[in-house]
Amino acid sequence: MQLDELPMRVAAGQFSDLTDEIVSFTHQVGLQDVQFNMYGSGGALPGTERWEYMDLLRLRTRCEDAGLRLNAIENTPPEFYDKAMLGLPGRDEQIENMQYTIRNIGRAGIPIFGYHFMPSRVWRTSNTTPARGGAEVTAFDMALVENAPLTHGRVFTADEMWANYEYYIKAILPVAEEEGVRLALHPDDPPMASLGGVARIMSSFEGFQRAMQIGDSPNHGLNFCVGTWSEMGPEIVPQAIRHFAAQGKIFYVHFRDVLGTVPKFREAFVDEGNLNMFEIMKLLREVGFKGFMLDDHVPHMVNDSGWASRSRAYAIGQMNAMLRILNG
Repeated sequence: MQLDELPMRVAAGQFSDLTDEIVSFTHQVGLQDVQFNMYGSGGALPGTERWEYMDLLRLRTRCEDAGLRLNAIENTPPEFYDKAMLGLPGRDEQIENMQYTIRNIGRAGIPIFGYHFMPSRVWRTSNTTPARGGAEVTAFDMALVENAPLTHGRVFTADEMWANYEYYIKAILPVAEEEGVRLALHPDDPPMASLGGVARIMSSFEGFQRAMQIGDSPNHGLNFCVGTWSEMGPEIVPQAIRHFAAQGKIFYVHFRDVLGTVPKFREAFVDEGNLNMFEIMKLLREVGFKGFMLDDHVPHMVNDSGWASRSRAYAIGQMNAMLRILNG
């Protein structure tokens, strides 16, 4: 069965390599689908500028040999396209390398490539905020970073960032279309207008509408991060799900939540945030979503491993139970 023929399902992910621990964990929590996140480093994929076909193919076959299905790769190391995001000299070379990488992703049989457009990256002002039962979570408080220095030497306005985005997406999207790769855009986290002097243009409903109009294609859609949308305001989440699902634009889901909204919030267990996450999953089913959902940004539980396997098992258990109820 092809991945696009599968029903809505839970996946394991947010790792950059396929270790024996992760293979065992995935099977033990009853999952078969996996996703990789290469945000910080290449992990299982070597390369400082682009990814090679054979490395991508071997990653896919490693998953299959372990009885798993590789659904998506999310992100490259930021230095793969930081100049492209900022419109700096060298961006055309980076874009050529990204075209090369996307072509190889498609030819290696990997259907989805998740990406973001935030050169100043994810911001958190704390990694040790106390949460339920002694767990620790990340948190953000804009009041603590109002006077933060410029991250890239000068101010980059929203108009500049939109021009850079249009230049970038119009260069890579045709390659994705040729190779059958779906590009899934993640929101800016946190969804502030600007951080470190760099405008964050994927931080609102209107911003995503504009991005989907610029990159108007069945191969261009969303990595719908429920937590980041909840940071914008919990009332916007159902609206956004209905709107973008009706267009077939939700390719996969980060199934997490937070407590609070910008300018101040903290991460949360899946059952204590702003939203009723069972109702969110129910809505995804009602609007016909058939992709995969995975845990993301889980709390660090006491005596947990570096990959937070205890906390991920808790989140996945909750998600599996919700899905089983919905499936009757």
